[in-house]
Amino acid sequence: MGILEGKVAIVTGAGHGVGRGEALELAAEGAQVVVNDLGSSLSGEGASGRAADEVAELIVSRGGKAVADYEDVADFEGARRLVEHAVDAFGGLDVLVNNAGILRDKMMFQMAEDEFDSVVRVHLKGTFATTRHASVYWRECSKAGDQPRAAVVNTVSSAGLLGNVGQANYAAAKAGIAALTMVTSLELARYGVRANAVAPGGITRMSGAVLKDMELREPEAYTDFDRLNPANSAPMVAWLASDQALHVTGQVFRAVGSSIAHYEPWHLGASIETPGGPAKWKAADIGPAVNAGVFHSRHPGLQMGGG
Repeated sequence: MGILEGKVAIVTGAGHGVGRGEALELAAEGAQVVVNDLGSSLSGEGASGRAADEVAELIVSRGGKAVADYEDVADFEGARRLVEHAVDAFGGLDVLVNNAGILRDKMMFQMAEDEFDSVVRVHLKGTFATTRHASVYWRECSKAGDQPRAAVVNTVSSAGLLGNVGQANYAAAKAGIAALTMVTSLELARYGVRANAVAPGGITRMSGAVLKDMELREPEAYTDFDRLNPANSAPMVAWLASDQALHVTGQVFRAVGSSIAHYEPWHLGASIETPGGPAKWKAADIGPAVNAGVFHSRHPGLQMGGG
């Protein structure tokens, strides 16, 4: 008996890499899995059902239960159909893992409008759209007296939480997903739904586009532990999706290699007050006060680049 026995799960972007590893892991832990993947290229072009079919067939060959789904999660009605597919195929929905995404890396001064919009659409809107329709289902279950024990697990990235050169679109989307995760946890708690996020690692089609010399392998191709296996974060996702983590919601974790770390959310640091008591700040007084009270410097002004 796995920790997800009897659960019904959707995994988006499950055709390759991290999402594929998550789908296989959830199935190994007993979940019935809807394997969603549009089958587009890394940049979001084209569509093919081959990847989703392959993962679903692999799960079934291992004794699990799975169906393939090819909806575009960033299409609002497509996301609704995806949720309906899970309910129709397996009788309900307990777990939503949002992993679908694309890359269109460019420096800020080179990035075109559509390159920004398309990445935000798939990552951020796609996460919202699936969660929105799943939340309607869970709310209706709760109001009917069938309180869910459901979980949303979103995919974020250190690039979004810490920033990365050449990824303004991707980083903005991932940071948005972290915030969306926290809001989801607050709004859906009364309906028995938890929401958390994981920043994974490993070599995938996305990271492989940056690290050209690395061998790209799907999760099932690894036989021994390898820090580069994109499925290393999947057990953390499975745990967050399970009833063993009923006390965990609104949290963001990093799961890379054999390490799991907890991201601390935004919090207020050093604070300064106007000199002489409460009053409106004068702009000219802020620099010295911030430099002394926040940056612990006596310099009247801090300069970029040490100049």
